[in-house]
Amino acid sequence: MKKINLAVCLGLVFAIILNFARFDTLCNDLRQNVFRLHIIANSDSVIDQELKLAVRDAILDAKGEAFGNCENLEQAISFAEENTYEFESIAYDVIKEYGADYSVKVNIGESYFSNRVYEDFTLPAGTYEALNITIGEGNGKNWWCVCFPAVCIGASADLRESVSEDSARIAEDGARLEIKFKSVEIYEEIKKFFTKTEN
Repeated sequence: MKKINLAVCLGLVFAIILNFARFDTLCNDLRQNVFRLHIIANSDSVIDQELKLAVRDAILDAKGEAFGNCENLEQAISFAEENTYEFESIAYDVIKEYGADYSVKVNIGESYFSNRVYEDFTLPAGTYEALNITIGEGNGKNWWCVCFPAVCIGASADLRESVSEDSARIAEDGARLEIKFKSVEIYEEIKKFFTKTEN
């Protein structure tokens, strides 16, 4: 009887691991086919948070349509790389309007994000390619959106344009899959911790 119970338990554990592995594969498809805009405020003060949102609005007003015209992830990243100076210049102009004297750091590269719920979908925790704009010390709450596909631009884009049907389905079903997304987030946080430790 003990052997049967052990076999059932091991079978159940194996099934859970296989299920998680498939879910994580779909999450990876999302991570590898999405380009994010990430703006980090100088601090959490009211004025710095307002300034962060003003920078966001100026960036999207000036360059949002161009992201909406990108046909694939590579194009979106290439566009961001070619316009790094302009993103920086736009941010500086807004900072001056606010009477502040913060530095601006703009780079395109990998950034870690925890689980994020957007209006109609959830993006799993993990590392994504992103246009990162850091204002001043970068110690404040951040704002993010998806530049490709151009979900945050007000374009008629959706995730199905860049990821598999199965991956889009799990992103759009975030509320029902909350526990799975949480388990992925915990796994990614552990991975991030050990990566930092090794470095």
